[in-house]
Amino acid sequence: MVRRLVELYRYRELIKNLVIRDLKVRYKNSVLGVLWSLLNPLLMTLVFTVVFTLLVPTGKLQHFPVFFMSGFLPWAFFSTSVIAATGSIVGNAHLIKKVYFPREILPLSVVLANLVNFLLALLVLFAMLAVFRMRLNLAVLMLPLIILAELIFALGMAFLLSTANVFYRDTQHILEILLQAWFFLTPIFYPIDILPKSQKLLGLTVDLQLWLRRLNPMASLVASYQDVLYWGSPTGLDFFLRTFVTCAVVFVVGYLVFCHYSSVFGEEA
Repeated sequence: MVRRLVELYRYRELIKNLVIRDLKVRYKNSVLGVLWSLLNPLLMTLVFTVVFTLLVPTGKLQHFPVFFMSGFLPWAFFSTSVIAATGSIVGNAHLIKKVYFPREILPLSVVLANLVNFLLALLVLFAMLAVFRMRLNLAVLMLPLIILAELIFALGMAFLLSTANVFYRDTQHILEILLQAWFFLTPIFYPIDILPKSQKLLGLTVDLQLWLRRLNPMASLVASYQDVLYWGSPTGLDFFLRTFVTCAVVFVVGYLVFCHYSSVFGEEA
């Protein structure tokens, strides 16, 4: 694994060029170009704000647009990265069969291109914080670590799913359905504390708040983003360490699986 990471460093120029290519292709023949990275989260925030403050008001959250965007932007980064990376090997089969390069560069470049879009979209969130006169404090210093944790998690999922998609082409279609359910199981447009701490499921009493975070790494990551950007408080160290370890485990497992099967990608893709 270390040897392959060193090899990736040697191919850093190729990674850079593929990231630039992905960004150019995404906005090719688009009038607004990169501005779509900023407009898309704004439009989604507008829709959810209208629904949950006007049509179905809850009244539990002040500055709902900031709360929603601080959770939606990380989710958009993760979901778009995973969907695009899942098809990256099959979609570039012509390259794999002709030229040698570390195969992991393909899903890696996709995730990094989406990371660039995510960082650009954060500018909109910071502007919104200024509009609502919500000041950032020292808790925001945790933001780079949270972004790193999500990047590691997204890469792990990208490696796993892109490998699965080579052998089972239904993976990408199933993933789109699962991500819709995953979105609603992640506290993006609702605070996690509205879920009951004690709920009967199959005859067992379950703490839904606790198990949602344990079984859903994105719930923990979104909560961390919302802690530092919306609530203005640092995420608990023990909570964040558990989240980071989970993301790291997913990355290592995903990368090992990818490396194990990458030698036959040319035949199967």
